[in-house]
Amino acid sequence: MANWLQGEITQNKQWNQRLFSLRVRLQTQAPKFKAGQFVRIALEIGGEIVARPYSLVNAPDDDELEVYFNIVPEGPLTPQLAQLQTGDSVLVGEKASGFLVIDEIPECKYLWLFATGTGIGPFLSILKTAQPWQRFEKIVLAYSVRTRDELAYLDLIRNLQTQHPGQFSFVPLFTREVGADALSTRIPEAISSGSLEARTGITLSADDSHLMMCGNSEMITEVSSLLETRGMRRHRRREPGHITTEKYH
Repeated sequence: MANWLQGEITQNKQWNQRLFSLRVRLQTQAPKFKAGQFVRIALEIGGEIVARPYSLVNAPDDDELEVYFNIVPEGPLTPQLAQLQTGDSVLVGEKASGFLVIDEIPECKYLWLFATGTGIGPFLSILKTAQPWQRFEKIVLAYSVRTRDELAYLDLIRNLQTQHPGQFSFVPLFTREVGADALSTRIPEAISSGSLEARTGITLSADDSHLMMCGNSEMITEVSSLLETRGMRRHRRREPGHITTEKYH
């Protein structure tokens, strides 16, 4: 049996019709976690506890937890989560999990972060901490969404650009509309065409780069296959590599 912590909703932010973020204050001490990890969020529905894993958007030293999710119309949990209001109760798993953390990355010069949709969550948590800025010469965040209104947390990302102007490169990608400041393509095509590297001014290479990916499983599979041709392979503790992933499918 899983052990659950009692939480209280302090904010429900609706980004558009299907994207939401929840902030949660726990009645007891929050689970310790490393930036990039996830916890299980649950509700009791129809007499059963329904739970799903969600990456934490907040930094580890934040007093409240924050998760970012999209509504799955036929799903048992997300439509209910989206309806929660301030003061409502929610269950949080007592342990955080996941290897999408900076500690797992071998030494390198450049850190590339590829996110689709709500996969941006763990990278925001990572970028709120000092560790990546101390370790890497340059950090690239490629954030792919369908349309501009799905580009959440843009104010936070802009603040990071202001704080780290020579170190941080932000590349938005829109797959279903054209944006003057965005690449109008998917991440795999942006790699194949060279447009992503042209935008950042650096090369995605096995010699000096590490890539972290979170989001759509198709994107992760396609990008991994593309980078195999560059000598980049999945990172494992026993066999250090260049690609670290997190999937929620």
